[in-house]
Amino acid sequence: MVEITETAAVELKSLLESEEKQDHSLRIFIEGLGCSGIQYGLALDNESNEADVAVSSNDVSIVMSKDVSEALNDAKVDYIDTAHGKGFVIDNPNAVSACGSGCSSCQ
Repeated sequence: MVEITETAAVELKSLLESEEKQDHSLRIFIEGLGCSGIQYGLALDNESNEADVAVSSNDVSIVMSKDVSEALNDAKVDYIDTAHGKGFVIDNPNAVSACGSGCSSCQ
């Protein structure tokens, strides 16, 4: 199951309130594939379908496809604020690097 850290939950709840979207969930989706593996996107969403998996963590509702749910088992959504920027990140301990020969950004 995907977990939302307390820090990320505070930021998400604040965002939902400021956007007047308290009825929305955090949707996690596959954005693409890069050198470091699958890249995920995050969005606020108030729709779901029968194929979605819905969970809750730290009082934040999360929706995602079954494939995403399986890939992110034991992952955490966190919020970071550093000198280099701030935002939400997904820490997935099960992620496998897709980098291999021919990868232009790894050379």
